[in-house]
Amino acid sequence: MTRTADRSRMASRRRARRTLAAFVVAALLTAGCTLPAFAPRTEAQGEAAPTGSTPTWRPCPEVPEELVGRGAPDMRYECARIAVPRDWGTGAGATAGPGAGQTFEIALLRARSTKQRDRVGSLVVNPGGPGGSGVDTAVYLSFGTQFGGLPTSITDRFDIVGFDPRGVSRSSPVKCISDADLDASFGFDPDPSSQTAFDDFVGLSQRIGRGCGDRYGDQLPLYGTEQAARDMDAVRAAVGDDKLTYLGYSYGTLLGATYAQLYPQRVRALVLDGAVDPQQRLVEGSESQARGFERAFTNFTRWCAANAGRCPVAPDARAAVTSAIDKAKVSPVRGSDGREATAGWVFYAVISSLYTESGWQELAQAIDRLGEGDPKDVFRLADSYAGREDDGHYSNLFDANLAINCADETEKPSREQIRQLQSEWRGKYPLFGPALAVGMLSCVEWPGGRDPYPTGKANGAPPIVVVGTTGDPATPYEQTPRLASMLGVGRVLTWEGEGHTAYPQTSCITNAVDAYLLDLTVPREGLRCPAR
Repeated sequence: MTRTADRSRMASRRRARRTLAAFVVAALLTAGCTLPAFAPRTEAQGEAAPTGSTPTWRPCPEVPEELVGRGAPDMRYECARIAVPRDWGTGAGATAGPGAGQTFEIALLRARSTKQRDRVGSLVVNPGGPGGSGVDTAVYLSFGTQFGGLPTSITDRFDIVGFDPRGVSRSSPVKCISDADLDASFGFDPDPSSQTAFDDFVGLSQRIGRGCGDRYGDQLPLYGTEQAARDMDAVRAAVGDDKLTYLGYSYGTLLGATYAQLYPQRVRALVLDGAVDPQQRLVEGSESQARGFERAFTNFTRWCAANAGRCPVAPDARAAVTSAIDKAKVSPVRGSDGREATAGWVFYAVISSLYTESGWQELAQAIDRLGEGDPKDVFRLADSYAGREDDGHYSNLFDANLAINCADETEKPSREQIRQLQSEWRGKYPLFGPALAVGMLSCVEWPGGRDPYPTGKANGAPPIVVVGTTGDPATPYEQTPRLASMLGVGRVLTWEGEGHTAYPQTSCITNAVDAYLLDLTVPREGLRCPAR
């Protein structure tokens, strides 16, 4: 499956010791916290409101008291559900098309401060993925800056509204990949060099695609980004705002950009952080990520060399990581649960650690301990990326990720082309290139039609702030000016830092974004914020 070609870092349910900002933008959890266990919909939460109607807001399943006490005691949380047409092209009352006359349910959460004053409206948020939960993200963003969340200047003026996009988590979730196949996919050699190994990965991709096709058939294209962007306008209407104020991270920038093209007159303010270039296709996007991760890994190795006291694999971290992956191919270390730390699991531990600079030391320690025969930290890092629970069960995060990404994608390189790119990229991006090339097989072998999103100007929209981080591995900085240029109304805001996405990690970025969200003050042209 296309793990490192995903448009953003996936959600983790167990990672601690990092800031809330890291959870939102790199899907890592905050210090000592676990994700609130939002239950499936019950009668107390209300039935889904029909399309275009006002939803009924009800108390959410309780957010754990230890989180409220430590995080946001002045916040009140309410949940609702709305119904949207499965196919906005046919509408709920039409009789043609695979989704005609049917609806999806979209889950919403609203966090509102008891100290709210001079309310501006709702700030709708999306954490990316695709496959990340906006409901969970809204909770964590509401916890305040002490956990890396939004500043009170924002939470005192906006309701923070999260929604799970169609197919994700609580919103008519897609679920069609077995835990065993996900284990096999993550554990697979990231660079299957022999033709037999390559063909085995083709077979795994085909089995996954066939299972999802058998379950969802001609409905699969309905999970694409354009349909979700139209759902977002239903969310805007449901919260009672005439115009949308939105904060989207990573893939969420693509969702926001699509909205701006479809509904430019309904945009109040959009912050698109960790920009995805909508005009790049599968091959170009995969190579862009290979380049971005290779650059971030090089920055990690330089940090190691300069901080030998904190980096147990110094002075040559690249050699240490490469050696660990090579050894795992022939003699993987077995963990206490019987699982083997194969090359794939080691590779995804590396991927996981590059989304935030704070993950670099964790990676170094994990590789060092693996060399001593202890794979626990490697599994912890890789499982946090995969969303794998201690019992071996996965959420639907990657089911949704594939359904959405592959519905969007029109390019379909041949297996022979992918095999050639695997070889070429091994020379250009030795650690990440082969995996990014082979990962394209996931969408190549995906069944069903395609529903590509629009790529063009957001004519009639106000200025849109597009934020980029120079050391971002997952959405490399080069995509930031491209997205801003495509929209025609984009204003680039740059963070000269490491990791995936920027807001609200430094005062410079935070002040610029806050002024835009609150007062519509657009950052000055060319504003660049230092790393610290």
